[in-house]
Amino acid sequence: MNRIVGIRFKRAGRIYYFDPGAHPLEQEEMVIVETSKGTELGRVVIAPGEVAESEVTEPLKPVLRKASAEDIERLHSFRSREADALAKCKERVKQFELPMKLISAEYNFDGSRLVFAFTSEGRVDFRQLVRDLASIFRTRIELRQVGVRDEAKQISGYGRCGRQLCCCAFLDDFSSVSIKMAKEQDLPLNPMKISGLCGRLLCCLGYENKAYCEMRQEMPRVGERVGIPQGEGRVVAVNILKQLVTVDTGEKGYQELKSVQVTRLEEPDCNALDKQKSSKSR
Repeated sequence: MNRIVGIRFKRAGRIYYFDPGAHPLEQEEMVIVETSKGTELGRVVIAPGEVAESEVTEPLKPVLRKASAEDIERLHSFRSREADALAKCKERVKQFELPMKLISAEYNFDGSRLVFAFTSEGRVDFRQLVRDLASIFRTRIELRQVGVRDEAKQISGYGRCGRQLCCCAFLDDFSSVSIKMAKEQDLPLNPMKISGLCGRLLCCLGYENKAYCEMRQEMPRVGERVGIPQGEGRVVAVNILKQLVTVDTGEKGYQELKSVQVTRLEEPDCNALDKQKSSKSR
């Protein structure tokens, strides 16, 4: 067993494990930790505890100490410079005529590193830009290319539901979302209605997909032959949430019933019928 503490550096960022050492840490406390990219300030989101060794994939970096008021003030001081740094970088990008769109600028805890995030349709040769920015800011410069979903996460915004984007509020990782999920939930396959601000499929399509799939398994499919109290018919529509089935009974018209009132009938085996007919003809 390993003793770990979970640290998050951004509100909806990933949780990283560190070695708490002898520090008595509690949730929401700010701490200074040693990372592969230098010293950082983070927030405790998982209190110190024991986990299996299989859950730790690499040697744990240590928690150096609890953050002081001066540490937090220093971080805020560098954060206040980020907007100006982003504006200056945009000027240089325009000057060098680089095909890239800058998204954000972010200093680390002690100002020893300045990271610019950008999007681009292809690879960009920004070596000259990095040298120019290093001479301006007198610190280590990194340019990081991100995707459109990461862009939405950094810019933030509000979805069609009226709430803050999930990726900004609580999602620490992007799960795979497919058009099949929209089909399973009987949603309109209109890109404008099932896409988020990033232009990709809505992350929330995956939240209830498992429940939809489980409920759909108990219901007949559209076009399937079923038995109902009034006789037999074919399914023309299903409402998964209300558990209702609309059946075309022919002469008696359409009937809307609860799924528990509908019996799924086996379709006749066409191959078996053909064999029976051929044997009789012989």
